[in-house]
Amino acid sequence: MDPISLVLFEDNDRLRESLVYLLNNSEGFTVLADYNTCNDAATAIAIYKPDVVLMDIDMPGIDGIEGVHLVKEARPATAVIMFTVFEDEDKLFECLCAGANGYMLKKTPPGKLFEAIQEVKDGGAPMSPSIARKVLNSFKHTKSFQYNLTPRELDVLQLLIKGYSSKMIADELNISFDTARSHLKNIYTKLHVNCGKQAISKALIENII
Repeated sequence: MDPISLVLFEDNDRLRESLVYLLNNSEGFTVLADYNTCNDAATAIAIYKPDVVLMDIDMPGIDGIEGVHLVKEARPATAVIMFTVFEDEDKLFECLCAGANGYMLKKTPPGKLFEAIQEVKDGGAPMSPSIARKVLNSFKHTKSFQYNLTPRELDVLQLLIKGYSSKMIADELNISFDTARSHLKNIYTKLHVNCGKQAISKALIENII
Protein backbone atom coordinates (compact mmCIF):
# COMPACT_ATOMS: atom_id res chain seq x y z
CA MET A 1 0.00 0.00 0.00
CA ASP A 2 1.32 3.43 -0.93
CA PRO A 3 2.16 5.76 1.97
CA ILE A 4 -0.16 8.68 2.69
CA SER A 5 1.34 11.74 1.00
CA LEU A 6 1.29 15.08 2.82
CA VAL A 7 2.07 18.76 2.37
CA LEU A 8 2.52 20.90 5.50
CA PHE A 9 1.78 24.59 5.99
CA GLU A 10 3.18 25.79 9.34
CA ASP A 11 5.08 29.00 10.13
CA ASN A 12 6.71 27.66 13.31
CA ASP A 13 9.92 26.37 11.72
CA ARG A 14 10.88 24.14 14.64
CA LEU A 15 7.46 22.50 14.84
CA ARG A 16 7.25 22.08 11.06
CA GLU A 17 10.69 20.47 10.85
CA SER A 18 9.82 18.16 13.76
CA LEU A 19 6.60 17.08 12.06
CA VAL A 20 8.39 16.44 8.77
CA TYR A 21 10.99 14.31 10.57
CA LEU A 22 8.41 12.33 12.57
CA LEU A 23 6.15 11.67 9.59
CA ASN A 24 8.95 10.70 7.21
CA ASN A 25 10.32 8.30 9.80
CA SER A 26 6.94 6.69 10.52
CA GLU A 27 5.70 3.85 8.36
CA GLY A 28 2.84 4.79 6.08
CA PHE A 29 3.54 8.52 5.66
CA THR A 30 5.60 10.66 3.32
CA VAL A 31 5.92 14.47 3.34
CA LEU A 32 6.21 15.77 -0.22
CA ALA A 33 6.78 19.43 0.71
CA ASP A 34 6.48 21.89 3.60
CA TYR A 35 5.92 25.65 3.67
CA ASN A 36 5.97 28.45 6.26
CA THR A 37 3.17 30.39 4.51
CA CYS A 38 0.00 29.63 2.51
CA ASN A 39 0.82 32.18 -0.16
CA ASP A 40 1.68 29.53 -2.76
CA ALA A 41 -0.76 26.89 -1.53
CA ALA A 42 -2.70 26.55 -4.79
CA THR A 43 0.48 26.03 -6.82
CA ALA A 44 1.93 23.58 -4.30
CA ILE A 45 -1.21 21.45 -4.26
CA ALA A 46 -1.46 21.44 -8.05
CA ILE A 47 2.16 20.25 -8.30
CA TYR A 48 2.30 17.66 -5.50
CA LYS A 49 -1.34 16.47 -5.40
CA PRO A 50 -1.09 15.26 -1.77
CA ASP A 51 -3.60 13.00 -0.06
CA VAL A 52 -3.61 15.18 3.06
CA VAL A 53 -2.64 18.72 4.05
CA LEU A 54 -1.76 19.78 7.60
CA MET A 55 -2.62 23.48 7.86
CA ASP A 56 -1.93 25.99 10.62
CA ILE A 57 -4.42 28.88 10.96
CA ASP A 58 -2.36 31.84 12.17
CA MET A 59 0.33 32.45 9.54
CA PRO A 60 1.84 35.56 7.93
CA GLY A 61 0.27 36.69 4.68
CA ILE A 62 -2.62 34.45 3.72
CA ASP A 63 -4.02 32.77 6.84
CA GLY A 64 -4.96 29.10 7.10
CA ILE A 65 -8.69 29.72 6.66
CA GLU A 66 -8.09 31.24 3.23
CA GLY A 67 -5.46 28.54 2.72
CA VAL A 68 -8.16 25.87 2.97
CA HIS A 69 -10.09 27.62 0.20
CA LEU A 70 -6.97 27.62 -2.00
CA VAL A 71 -6.27 23.94 -1.38
CA LYS A 72 -9.84 22.88 -2.10
CA GLU A 73 -10.05 24.98 -5.25
CA ALA A 74 -6.79 23.51 -6.53
CA ARG A 75 -7.64 19.90 -5.65
CA PRO A 76 -10.95 19.05 -3.93
CA ALA A 77 -9.80 15.46 -3.31
CA THR A 78 -7.03 16.60 -0.95
CA ALA A 79 -8.18 16.36 2.66
CA VAL A 80 -7.24 19.22 5.00
CA ILE A 81 -6.62 18.88 8.73
CA MET A 82 -6.33 22.16 10.62
CA PHE A 83 -3.47 21.83 13.12
CA THR A 84 -3.75 24.77 15.47
CA VAL A 85 -3.75 26.17 19.00
CA PHE A 86 -7.12 27.88 18.46
CA GLU A 87 -10.09 26.37 20.30
CA ASP A 88 -12.61 29.21 19.80
CA GLU A 89 -15.78 28.44 17.90
CA ASP A 90 -15.45 31.26 15.37
CA LYS A 91 -12.16 29.92 13.99
CA LEU A 92 -13.44 26.35 14.13
CA PHE A 93 -16.57 27.01 12.09
CA GLU A 94 -14.82 29.31 9.63
CA CYS A 95 -12.39 26.48 8.87
CA LEU A 96 -15.14 23.87 8.54
CA CYS A 97 -17.16 26.17 6.28
CA ALA A 98 -14.06 26.74 4.16
CA GLY A 99 -13.85 23.00 3.56
CA ALA A 100 -11.56 21.63 6.30
CA ASN A 101 -11.99 17.90 6.89
CA GLY A 102 -10.56 17.75 10.40
CA TYR A 103 -9.48 19.97 13.29
CA MET A 104 -6.70 18.89 15.65
CA LEU A 105 -5.07 20.92 18.41
CA LYS A 106 -1.29 21.26 18.57
CA LYS A 107 -1.24 19.73 22.04
CA THR A 108 -2.32 16.45 20.39
CA PRO A 109 0.27 13.67 20.94
CA PRO A 110 2.02 12.57 17.70
CA GLY A 111 0.39 9.14 17.79
CA LYS A 112 -3.10 10.68 17.86
CA LEU A 113 -2.17 13.04 15.03
CA PHE A 114 -0.99 10.11 12.90
CA GLU A 115 -4.29 8.33 13.62
CA ALA A 116 -6.16 11.49 12.54
CA ILE A 117 -4.22 11.59 9.26
CA GLN A 118 -5.13 7.97 8.56
CA GLU A 119 -8.75 8.64 9.54
CA VAL A 120 -9.13 11.64 7.24
CA LYS A 121 -7.50 9.67 4.39
CA ASP A 122 -10.16 6.99 4.95
CA GLY A 123 -12.93 9.58 4.65
CA GLY A 124 -13.37 10.44 8.34
CA ALA A 125 -13.52 13.82 10.06
CA PRO A 126 -11.03 13.68 12.95
CA MET A 127 -11.30 16.27 15.71
CA SER A 128 -9.69 16.76 19.10
CA PRO A 129 -12.17 15.83 21.87
CA SER A 130 -12.73 19.42 23.05
CA ILE A 131 -13.38 20.51 19.45
CA ALA A 132 -15.84 17.66 18.87
CA ARG A 133 -17.76 18.78 21.98
CA LYS A 134 -18.05 22.31 20.59
CA VAL A 135 -19.45 20.95 17.32
CA LEU A 136 -21.99 18.77 19.16
CA ASN A 137 -23.03 21.66 21.38
CA SER A 138 -23.57 23.82 18.31
CA PHE A 139 -26.10 21.28 17.00
CA LYS A 140 -27.97 21.41 20.29
CA HIS A 141 -28.09 25.19 20.08
CA THR A 142 -29.27 24.93 16.50
CA LYS A 143 -32.25 22.93 17.72
CA SER A 144 -33.20 25.58 20.28
CA PHE A 145 -32.93 28.24 17.56
CA GLN A 146 -35.10 26.09 15.30
CA TYR A 147 -37.93 26.25 17.83
CA ASN A 148 -37.19 29.92 18.61
CA LEU A 149 -36.83 29.27 22.34
CA THR A 150 -35.57 32.23 24.35
CA PRO A 151 -32.72 31.85 26.89
CA ARG A 152 -35.28 32.12 29.73
CA GLU A 153 -37.50 29.46 28.13
CA LEU A 154 -34.46 27.18 27.86
CA ASP A 155 -33.83 27.73 31.59
CA VAL A 156 -37.44 26.80 32.36
CA LEU A 157 -37.31 23.75 30.07
CA GLN A 158 -34.11 22.55 31.72
CA LEU A 159 -35.73 22.73 35.17
CA LEU A 160 -38.83 20.99 33.85
CA ILE A 161 -36.63 18.10 32.64
CA LYS A 162 -35.12 17.92 36.14
CA GLY A 163 -38.60 17.34 37.54
CA TYR A 164 -39.36 20.82 38.89
CA SER A 165 -43.01 21.87 39.26
CA SER A 166 -44.26 25.27 38.11
CA LYS A 167 -43.94 26.60 41.67
CA MET A 168 -40.40 25.20 42.06
CA ILE A 169 -39.40 26.73 38.71
CA ALA A 170 -40.75 30.11 39.85
CA ASP A 171 -38.79 29.88 43.12
CA GLU A 172 -35.57 28.71 41.43
CA LEU A 173 -35.62 31.48 38.81
CA ASN A 174 -36.97 34.12 41.21
CA ILE A 175 -40.01 34.83 39.04
CA SER A 176 -43.74 34.79 39.82
CA PHE A 177 -45.80 31.62 39.56
CA ASP A 178 -47.87 33.17 36.75
CA THR A 179 -44.71 34.09 34.82
CA ALA A 180 -43.40 30.53 35.16
CA ARG A 181 -46.72 29.15 33.86
CA SER A 182 -46.63 31.66 30.99
CA HIS A 183 -43.14 30.48 30.01
CA LEU A 184 -44.29 26.85 30.10
CA LYS A 185 -47.30 27.66 27.93
CA ASN A 186 -45.04 29.36 25.38
CA ILE A 187 -42.66 26.39 25.42
CA TYR A 188 -45.51 23.95 24.75
CA THR A 189 -46.74 26.11 21.87
CA LYS A 190 -43.29 26.42 20.28
CA LEU A 191 -42.51 22.70 20.64
CA HIS A 192 -46.00 21.77 19.35
CA VAL A 193 -46.82 19.70 22.46
CA ASN A 194 -49.70 19.72 24.95
CA CYS A 195 -48.08 19.07 28.31
CA GLY A 196 -44.89 18.93 30.33
CA LYS A 197 -44.27 15.21 29.73
CA GLN A 198 -44.45 15.67 25.97
CA ALA A 199 -42.14 18.70 26.19
CA ILE A 200 -39.59 16.70 28.21
CA SER A 201 -39.75 13.78 25.79
CA LYS A 202 -39.27 15.99 22.73
CA ALA A 203 -36.42 17.96 24.35
CA LEU A 204 -34.53 14.76 25.20
CA ILE A 205 -35.14 12.96 21.89
CA GLU A 206 -34.11 15.98 19.80
CA ASN A 207 -31.27 17.13 22.08
CA ILE A 208 -32.78 20.60 22.43
CA ILE A 209 -31.10 21.13 25.78
